[in-house]
Amino acid sequence: MRSLLFVPGDSERKLEKGIAAGADVVIVDLEDSVAAANKAAARATAAGFVSSQRHRTGSVIYVRVNDLSTGLTDDDLSALVPAKPDGIMLPKSNSGQDVQQLSAKLRVHEAENGLPDGAIRILPIITETAAGVLAAASYTGTSARLSGLTWGAEDLSAAIGARTTRDRSGRYTDVFRLARTMTILAASAAEVAPIDTVFPDFREMAAFEKECREAERDGFTGKMAIHPAQVPVINAAFTPSAEAVERSRAIVDAFAAAGNPGVVGIDGKMYDRPHLRLAERLLARAKATGSSV
Repeated sequence: MRSLLFVPGDSERKLEKGIAAGADVVIVDLEDSVAAANKAAARATAAGFVSSQRHRTGSVIYVRVNDLSTGLTDDDLSALVPAKPDGIMLPKSNSGQDVQQLSAKLRVHEAENGLPDGAIRILPIITETAAGVLAAASYTGTSARLSGLTWGAEDLSAAIGARTTRDRSGRYTDVFRLARTMTILAASAAEVAPIDTVFPDFREMAAFEKECREAERDGFTGKMAIHPAQVPVINAAFTPSAEAVERSRAIVDAFAAAGNPGVVGIDGKMYDRPHLRLAERLLARAKATGSSV
């Protein structure tokens, strides 16, 4: 998952536009982008869209349901699981226990709809509450459904009373840098994909591109988008370059040729086992994106 594009679940026009954007994952949103009065209609629209697009698009389709505290999650699942989405995005997840609760609900709905147990994956947003940030380490081993971890700044800002998430230079302030860091560490501990949060101003493409590059540098493997124009920028930033793939392959090949020792030398530079692990991870990402050379 490099690019994950949010699309309002109550707009057929925006859903069609979103599916044509070329995102790795299209997230049909039933939460923040849908007004309370439109929730029921959005479920019907979203279910029809997911069902019709499952075999027509190269994008994976997830549905962001309403969080477990709203009392709306069961209605969302009842409407959407029959359409067979690839995954569910869980907002405002407070801990791994929320993932386990959602997984139990999905098991029931899958059985009722003739789907294999575990067919639908889960991607939680883990930093939209203070409790969520503090429980970031609790996702390890929670569910085989877990496909990644991602984070959010705006809901956390509202939860803690922060007037802004960024300083005057555009950098996240300390609390939100902590939430971002905890997401990378928690995803690594759980051995799932770390996904960076959205960049709200889709008109500021230069700043957005810079943030994508920095996220990839720091270990994120993908980023969420709120506008189709952001998708190609994300895909470019999170696709390993031919040079990076070639360098990583040389490291892997050198270790294999030497019988997998602790250290190898390539062109006068020493590489140890952490370099090998990093190279293997980059090659795996390249293979997943079809960019291996």
